[in-house]
Amino acid sequence: MLTVEKIGGTSMSKFDEVLDNIIIGNRNKKDIYNRIFVVSAYANVTNWLLEHKKTKEPGVYMKFVNNDNYNQALDDILAKLIDINHALKDTGLDIKVADDFITNRIHQAKNYLNSLYDVLATGYISKSNILLAAREILSSLGEAHSAFNSVNILQNHDINAYFADLCGFNDAEYLSIDQRIHKIFGNLDFASIIPIATGYTKGTEGIMREFDRGYSEVTFSKIAVEVNADEAVIHKEYHLSSADPNIVGVDKSIPVCFTNYNVADQLADVGMEAIHPKAAKPLEVAGINIRIKNTFEPDHPGTLISKDYVDAKSKVEIISGSDKVVAIEVHDPMMVGEVGFDLGVMEIFQRNHVSYILKATNANSITTVIWEESMTEPLLNELKANYLKVRVVKDAALVCAMGTNIAHPGILATAASALANNKINVEAFSQSLMQVNMQFVIRREDYKKATVVLNDALCVN
Repeated sequence: MLTVEKIGGTSMSKFDEVLDNIIIGNRNKKDIYNRIFVVSAYANVTNWLLEHKKTKEPGVYMKFVNNDNYNQALDDILAKLIDINHALKDTGLDIKVADDFITNRIHQAKNYLNSLYDVLATGYISKSNILLAAREILSSLGEAHSAFNSVNILQNHDINAYFADLCGFNDAEYLSIDQRIHKIFGNLDFASIIPIATGYTKGTEGIMREFDRGYSEVTFSKIAVEVNADEAVIHKEYHLSSADPNIVGVDKSIPVCFTNYNVADQLADVGMEAIHPKAAKPLEVAGINIRIKNTFEPDHPGTLISKDYVDAKSKVEIISGSDKVVAIEVHDPMMVGEVGFDLGVMEIFQRNHVSYILKATNANSITTVIWEESMTEPLLNELKANYLKVRVVKDAALVCAMGTNIAHPGILATAASALANNKINVEAFSQSLMQVNMQFVIRREDYKKATVVLNDALCVN
């Protein structure tokens, strides 16, 4: 059985446990192989290089954008990466070899960035293309660092590991992402070698342009499809559970054993990505199941995501959502009975590059929920210029109840009653005919309480 397995950044930062729980453990020699590992950068490294994924605190990239001593910033990060190396000494890392590799890679990156800046200064090349190239270069450094280290550690444990460097730092070949992956993996004997691949892949289309911070899962997906893997495994620092354990408590966060790609898409739509949706689609089409496992509970089978799974018992599997959203209501009495009236609203969203999460309508109102960061003055001004009344609820939140089979009388009533009994008002609601996701718009102050309440009512009890 050939598997492609992705290891997340938080797990990579506890590599001794990755060795014990995932790669080596109690396996005999032959069971170690027939696996390909795709690794993320160590925790926080990509945040330092680009920007913090959640807080948006700027990293080296913004220093390059502003010509603000990005070379010194890279030197500072190099020192941090060398500190990470030294913390891995007892795990089996050859410190000198690892330090030399990342020092040389950072030096190369500086040369590339300096050359890009010189070209940018001429004014002959599009600034956006130059900045995108800089972002690609910076994002590749973290995965190159962690993948090289992992190979070195495995080799020092007498395991035949191979550094599958997809970053393309040392070649000028004009290859697409798929072509580069095919070149690296086309002729490897997986029965006798463990490839450790960088989560970043250099390609002519630009993996950051297409997928931004979801690029490592896209690499993982494309490799699985290329080698026709029997299963694609994602190792995370937590189980895919009924609700966030940080909100409901570990004792009430129930691991989900089985679900399907449809539910995974619903999760991604509200920001809780079991897997990036653009990474999931190729796997779904290829008929490759995904298994999500907890790095620190290796004996647990994890969650199997498949194409056609539907639970025989009608139940809610997951409570999720976000308190980083806003609700927009467009009200216009001219809407009633007017064919295609909402098309104009959607075209305004499209012009402002805004995607909505929820949409609910009545005779003369359209309510949409969008990400808070997507709410801009140009969007609001254009809506107000075209419609009678536009109201924005900035302190909104979205809480959802999801499952492969929630089409059962009483589930919606149970959810609504649980919210009402705890004095949580539903501002808006949406559910499609497929009935895999009930979406409740509530006040932001009630988000955590609503998550606890729905998890208790629909999952725990």
